[in-house]
Amino acid sequence: MRSRRRKQALLAYLLLLPAMVLFGVFSFYPFLRNFKLMLYETPPVPGLPAHYVGLHQIVPTITSTQFTQSLVTTLLFVVLVVPLSLLAGLGLAVAAHRKLKGMAAYRVIFSSTVVSSVAVAAVVFGTLLNPVVGLLPWLGINPTPPALESSTWALPAVALLTIWQFLGLSFIIMSAGLQSVPDELLEAARIDGAGPWTRFWRMTVPLLSPTIFFAGVISTIYAFQAFGAVDILIGNQNAARLHTNVLIYNIVTELQIENNDGAAAIMAIVLFFILLVLTILQLRFLERRVTYAR
Repeated sequence: MRSRRRKQALLAYLLLLPAMVLFGVFSFYPFLRNFKLMLYETPPVPGLPAHYVGLHQIVPTITSTQFTQSLVTTLLFVVLVVPLSLLAGLGLAVAAHRKLKGMAAYRVIFSSTVVSSVAVAAVVFGTLLNPVVGLLPWLGINPTPPALESSTWALPAVALLTIWQFLGLSFIIMSAGLQSVPDELLEAARIDGAGPWTRFWRMTVPLLSPTIFFAGVISTIYAFQAFGAVDILIGNQNAARLHTNVLIYNIVTELQIENNDGAAAIMAIVLFFILLVLTILQLRFLERRVTYAR
């Protein structure tokens, strides 16, 4: 019996080994290498070796105006994306949970955004927001400057695309959570005279709170890592770039354009610790409001 368990455990580890190797090569190694890169300053002349400066460039990097503005922009972007994506996903999941003919087709439509690439989605949204042939001119709305070039509307436009992309995953997570809500309890509440709104807020939402909490953590991480939408919709030459310069885009800019590996590594590590602290805070405080069925 013990020999059989050892063979099963060995087989399990062998099956996991390729995934662990790939995870280590493409995730752990680049992350740990950042701690080495942050100790070196890129020389102003290309081709020269990096200069070891230790921890001296950390404070100037994280206190710079560019980093501070990027952090504020990222936090604003997260505030725009996370609540709306959760509410929209929950609303669509509740609507699709009804037992109506043809509802399966709507479930497929609602969840289809999860398989769309950010490149395709950005091109579609960029066309819709085009100031000449887009949807807004067709509706008679002609903002000046155009939405994707406006310091006011560029970030909400990118947030709208991000919400649309995360909507499919949010819908799937919420739908899976709704499947675990006992219909007998909702039916009993309906017989006792509880209206649809009361049943939703007093029964469905508390029973769905673990799912909502999980989706909130995932959507927060997703919003902090948004890059493709900003890169394709706004670009590097757009006048609104400073107002959509989220942390990930700022890191890529420092790495590719400024050729400053050390500063990029410092920002990447700061972003990691921001996500770590936010996740711990969510687990520490928001989980208290989560109701787990027993």
